[in-house]
Amino acid sequence: MANLVIFGAGDIARLAHHYFTTDTAHEVVAFTVDAAYRQADTLLGLPLCDAEQVVQRFPPGDVAMFVAISYTKMNRVRAEKYAAMRAAGYQLLTYVSSRCTYLASEPPGDNCFILEDNTIQPFVRIGSNVTLWSGNHIGHDSVIEDHCFLSSHVVVSGHVRIGERSFIGVNATLRNGLTIAPGTLIGAGSVIMKNTKPNTVWMPERATLFPKSSDEIDL
Repeated sequence: MANLVIFGAGDIARLAHHYFTTDTAHEVVAFTVDAAYRQADTLLGLPLCDAEQVVQRFPPGDVAMFVAISYTKMNRVRAEKYAAMRAAGYQLLTYVSSRCTYLASEPPGDNCFILEDNTIQPFVRIGSNVTLWSGNHIGHDSVIEDHCFLSSHVVVSGHVRIGERSFIGVNATLRNGLTIAPGTLIGAGSVIMKNTKPNTVWMPERATLFPKSSDEIDL
């Protein structure tokens, strides 16, 4: 068990507080953000301090850290804060939901956020600072490199490699044996059938408006 400071003050930080508080033995004792973004002195009844002062107020020897930031700027912001907190000497904790089916023998790296109903099959490897929102399938022998963000209900088939800082939207499907290059953005509902190149964007066809109303359709 460790006392924990959460870096962030948005929705992901609030959710991290909930998950760490209700599903681990760790105790959240404070939040921190860059001074330019701090709009209050407390959050959820806990101190909210400037990141520029966090080492003095909550030294790395006394607390651990979790960086709870989204995929902003293709995960670069989270990666930068992750690197800064590691350099400051903090142990960066990983959260794996007790309702996740984690069958791989190798644990994920540090500062991962793996929510409920994920299925992680055998021989999967997950790097550091990876977010797996709820309900994903990660197929056997796949690799997720550092600083990736997978939204909900993504299907990653077997032997897929996802390069660092990639973002994969909800309900995307990745065929087996693919290499997703670093910095790839895969939009919601995409079906990816071939390897990608770095920093490419993949978007599916969108649903179109039917000319009749639902009252005119016989189901």
